[in-house]
Amino acid sequence: MPSSKTWMIDPKDAEHWDAMRGQKEALPPTYEKRATGSHWPLWAIPMLLSLGGIIMIASLTSRSGQIGGLAFYWQAFRQFQFLWFGLMLMYFCCLVPLSLMRRLSRLLWIFALILTFATLFPSLGVRVGGARRWLAIFGLQFQPLEILTLAIPLLLADRLSVSTREGFERFLRPTLSIAVLSAAPLFFQPNMGGIILVFAICVSMHVVNRGWKYPLIGGLFLLAVFAFMIYSEEYRMRRLFAFLDPWDDPMNRGFQVIQGLVAFSNGGVFGVGVGRGLQTLNFLPAAHTDYIFPAIGEEFGLVGTLFIVLLYALWTLKAYTLYRSTDDQYLSVLIWGLSASVLFPMIINLGGVMRLMPLTGIPLPFVSLGGTSIVIMWVRVGILMRIARELSMPSLAHSGQSEETPVQIVSPPRFRPRQPSLWEQEDFPVPAQVSRHVSGRKQFVERSWEI
Repeated sequence: MPSSKTWMIDPKDAEHWDAMRGQKEALPPTYEKRATGSHWPLWAIPMLLSLGGIIMIASLTSRSGQIGGLAFYWQAFRQFQFLWFGLMLMYFCCLVPLSLMRRLSRLLWIFALILTFATLFPSLGVRVGGARRWLAIFGLQFQPLEILTLAIPLLLADRLSVSTREGFERFLRPTLSIAVLSAAPLFFQPNMGGIILVFAICVSMHVVNRGWKYPLIGGLFLLAVFAFMIYSEEYRMRRLFAFLDPWDDPMNRGFQVIQGLVAFSNGGVFGVGVGRGLQTLNFLPAAHTDYIFPAIGEEFGLVGTLFIVLLYALWTLKAYTLYRSTDDQYLSVLIWGLSASVLFPMIINLGGVMRLMPLTGIPLPFVSLGGTSIVIMWVRVGILMRIARELSMPSLAHSGQSEETPVQIVSPPRFRPRQPSLWEQEDFPVPAQVSRHVSGRKQFVERSWEI
């Protein structure tokens, strides 16, 4: 016998499910909420590296004398001030929508490029070690290369995500054009390490977006250009020979490389202790800047160096997890570029001090002494934190919407489906309308049938 049933449910639950169903149909696929996990390692690991770097700077400069009444630790105190300023900028970047960063990326890149060109003017550029890599404006001295390597991922991620070109034309524009224009002022400073870093960031972003084919072809040409640049400068040839055979001239061109290896050997497994290394006596040049990793190896031993490498590896894993958490082209390329601008300096620095590649003068991220470096590194962390925050929200700022007008997803109601009782079953005869009390409130269930 045919039968029909009509059940009355709670009106609040009905409105809840209808709202949820309507929003789910209205949302595009890119707005789906993704679980990216906890984001605290993105800033906690750099914090450990920065604090460890300040401890090493204090240890290495403790015998340099009192300056300004800061009891031997004035450089460590200055580094701590830059760390505090970088943390404030990180927090500010966490509040800025990605849509605004994307719109201002071209202006930031042009501004950084102008500052880098300004180092070539004698009235503005500061010559250190035979190269004009520093800029002095209103008593403030900084390195524009750090700002440039921050602006490049922001601009190139936007250009690659909107470019409609294919093949070699896509590699030529925008990847190669941005890389060449960014490296042009570095060629005249000169700063070969900066040139390598700029091309490495740009090429890696193109590879993750379009593949290896044309970057490999262009890499052969770049190798010839780098060989010419090394041959054209005497100090670069000295660094190359020091890399190949530092013991050929141990008191001159090979002195720094040899002292770095001696520092590693002195440390052994557990190190000699904080402040007890021979490098505090200035045996190792630039021990608190480019060569801070061998100093860590001497005072903390193999355990300390492996711990530093492990921290970088864990941070890389977290950044890669963030990269895998989105299918959006712009966000994925941006995450990759920002992460590469942190990891490539680390690889270049560690490779140079461990005699795996020639020295280039690139500091160790978050650890080496340098105000511009640590501040801009924390700005990168802030942008990554902003990306992680927006990926955990239903609205994406880079697609034109801002956090002020979010799309609210209604969570499902928190109750379990109730099993039908005996009188609700089909074969159990009940009146047309039954009232009962459940948890202190009255619910009505209406049932009708045809016989």
